[in-house]
Amino acid sequence: YDGMEKFFPADKLVMTGNPIRNNISQSAVTKEDALQHFGLSAARQTIFAVGGSLGAKSINEGLQPLLKSMVNKDIQLIWQTGKPYFETAKAAAAPYSSHIKVHEFINVMDFAYKAADVVLSRAGALAIAELCIAKKPVIFVPYPFAAEDHQTSNAMNLVNKNAGLIIRDGEVKSQLEQVLFSLLQNKALMEQLESNIGRL
Repeated sequence: YDGMEKFFPADKLVMTGNPIRNNISQSAVTKEDALQHFGLSAARQTIFAVGGSLGAKSINEGLQPLLKSMVNKDIQLIWQTGKPYFETAKAAAAPYSSHIKVHEFINVMDFAYKAADVVLSRAGALAIAELCIAKKPVIFVPYPFAAEDHQTSNAMNLVNKNAGLIIRDGEVKSQLEQVLFSLLQNKALMEQLESNIGRL
C-alpha cells in the first residue's frame, strides 16, 4: 500500500503487484463468447457475484431477495455461491433461470469477468489483483473476520482512489439493492471506476 513509510524505512519499500494466473492476464475471450458460455444475453447488463471458493454468506443472503427485481429490470446475474449456499440459491433462482445462473464454483474466471458489467466481490489481495487486470467496476464486501480486518484495508486502498465501491459486511442487506442498481444506471460512474481500477 501507499503510506507504508509510517511503519517501515522508506528506502526498504518496494511497490510490487501480485502474481496473476495467465488465463486471466492473457485471456483472449470476447464478451460475446463469455456471455454465450453462461447462456446469457448480450442485450442485458450482467452482474458477477463471487465470494471466494466457499462463497460469502452476506453476499449470498443479500442477493437472494433481489432476484425478482433483477429480472424485472432485465438484469442478469452470474452467481458463484460456494458449496454451503448452492442448493438454497439454486432453488431461489429456479423461476428466473433465463436471467440468473447459479454456480457452486467457477473455474473459468476469465469468462466470468469478461461477461460482467459490474462485479460484487470479497476483497482478498488476489481477488483485487485479478479485478485490476479485468478492469471492472466493483463493489467490495470485505470479509470482516480476516486477520486485522485486512480485507477492509485492501478495499479502502481502491475506494480512496475512486477505483471501487464498498459495502460493509453487516450492511449488505440494507444497502446492496440501492448501491448495485444505482451503479448499473450510472454509466459515467461505471466508466470512471473501470478506468481507475485499470490504472492500478
